[in-house]
Amino acid sequence: MGQVEVVDYCFYTDPNATVEARIKDLLSRMTLKEKVGQMAMIERRVGTYDAIKGLSIVLPTFCGLLSVGAMMSGGGSGPFGKVKTKSSDWADMVDRFQKSALDSRLGIPLIYGIDAIHGNNNIYGATIFPHNVGLGATRDADLARKIGEATALEVRASGIHYTFAPCVAVSRDPRWGRCYESYSEDVGIVRKMTSIVTGLQGQPPPTHPKGYPFVAGRNNVIACAKHFVGDGGTEGGINEGNTILSYEELERIHMPPYLDCISMGVSTIMASHSSWNGRKLHADHFLLTEILKDKLGFKGIVISDWRGLDRLSEPRGSNYRYCISSAINAGIDMVMVPYRYELFVEDLTSLVESGEVQMARIDDAIERILRVKFAASVFEFPFANRSLLDTVGCKLHRDLAREAVRKSLVLLKNGKDLKNPFLPLDRNAKRILVAGTHADDLGYQCGGWTADFKGSSGNITIGTTILDAIKEAVGDETEVVYEQYPSVETLARRDFSYAIVAVGEEPYAEKLGDNSELVIPFDGADLLSSVASCIPTLAILVSGRPLVLEPWLLEKIDALIAAWLPGSEGGGIADVIFGDHDFEGRLPMTWFKRVEQLPLHAEMDACDSLFSLGFGLTCNKEKSPNS
Repeated sequence: MGQVEVVDYCFYTDPNATVEARIKDLLSRMTLKEKVGQMAMIERRVGTYDAIKGLSIVLPTFCGLLSVGAMMSGGGSGPFGKVKTKSSDWADMVDRFQKSALDSRLGIPLIYGIDAIHGNNNIYGATIFPHNVGLGATRDADLARKIGEATALEVRASGIHYTFAPCVAVSRDPRWGRCYESYSEDVGIVRKMTSIVTGLQGQPPPTHPKGYPFVAGRNNVIACAKHFVGDGGTEGGINEGNTILSYEELERIHMPPYLDCISMGVSTIMASHSSWNGRKLHADHFLLTEILKDKLGFKGIVISDWRGLDRLSEPRGSNYRYCISSAINAGIDMVMVPYRYELFVEDLTSLVESGEVQMARIDDAIERILRVKFAASVFEFPFANRSLLDTVGCKLHRDLAREAVRKSLVLLKNGKDLKNPFLPLDRNAKRILVAGTHADDLGYQCGGWTADFKGSSGNITIGTTILDAIKEAVGDETEVVYEQYPSVETLARRDFSYAIVAVGEEPYAEKLGDNSELVIPFDGADLLSSVASCIPTLAILVSGRPLVLEPWLLEKIDALIAAWLPGSEGGGIADVIFGDHDFEGRLPMTWFKRVEQLPLHAEMDACDSLFSLGFGLTCNKEKSPNS
């Protein structure tokens, strides 16, 4: 094997030169195969160090050298598989990959991406914030910004440069398996919460050119607005389904959050797996190029979703050459391959050589990729900032998450008699019962996209369960009796002051969460009924969306809280139910009466809801939906 050519000092390595000048210089030095390699984002599991460096011995199909542009970890794909690994382990792994990238001919650094969508949720011990639906209940743009800042620090501590967040979908149907990733059914609320972009990337100066990517420094991360566009409006709430709307309605309902993200300098935008009027978004030149790039002036990276190109043919992954040409010509710049990178590089190279994909389209993609890498200072600071390791799961971040939890809780019922509110609870009661599947399960509390793609039950990370928080909050003389499913003997006792029963959904993600029934799982309604028949009961519903609440059940229970998916800091729930703080959350979605009504949202002429968008009680009075 011949020696790897080493490029001497070049203009593009000068941090004092303008970004556009550096792009022009580096682009002029790149071969076609190096350009195509930069367009590939590959998964950690296929990213051998030699593959990143581009040695021809690893890629015998090619002559010359290849530099892969980006890497990622899918849900649960860590340094040692699904073993609980700390941020320092991740930093070691990413830095090793980065070193190989820097050893390639041009020394172009990788960007490493991860789904840090409610904190750095893949990594053990990180702070897990409430999922977006809960944050939407807060209506607190400043809180969202602070969460972005904290998340950025914990992500950068692990050596990772890039998070696939925020999701700015406007969810119009709770049957959608990604409903909890949306801040609201209301585009105004979603727009308000896009402030998280400035937390993740930093606040651009007033003179920053519109549409240009911006990352403030090495304590910030590259953000990604997703999924462009209309993913929350699919027919029947089907994940990766079809959004049937005129362009005017698409522009009015689903497009505005992207305008805000672009104005904040968001560096990347991810195309949606879904379709618009039957047209796959990953192959829609009109939306990706004519609208997003040309009309809206976005100058960052348009990235595909996970195996997004494979979905452009049936069966999936067939006729890959056609899939590549359709997506790249439509305007996709970087492809989340994630596994078949050798075939991707081979086919795209061939498409350019045959003229089916123009070199100008490739150069546009490379300019955008390099623009983000230069703007984010990845050339200057390619490796992990290990001084940030102490920020991971620190008290300051957990306190912020706890604040987010208490602000996100929506009080839906407080007492069978309005004149006699049930909450706040007496923390010095002699004996209380805590029950339910979600009372002492951190994994259920965090939901999907935590430690793994779909999440799981149990002590999957470090945090405080609802039960832990209750025990910590009550008086020294209070006895807390916990039974997940209380026995007949327990329910027959007459010495409980009250019961707290936490029920809800098991973790899920994406299509695994599509649900046309939306009943409370694990016989949650029956459990609530059995306890409430014997003991005055506070029901806490832990879910990523509204679920069926039958009238008879609402009559039986004394109080009801929508807790959404609160994350690792259950203390925020205790803060509110015992009266240290009042309820502030308001519904981010219309709460339906029957699934047959769906889709149901506030804009509909006949919106016969159980609880309206914006509904939320305090311990003393009802809040106006418009307050």
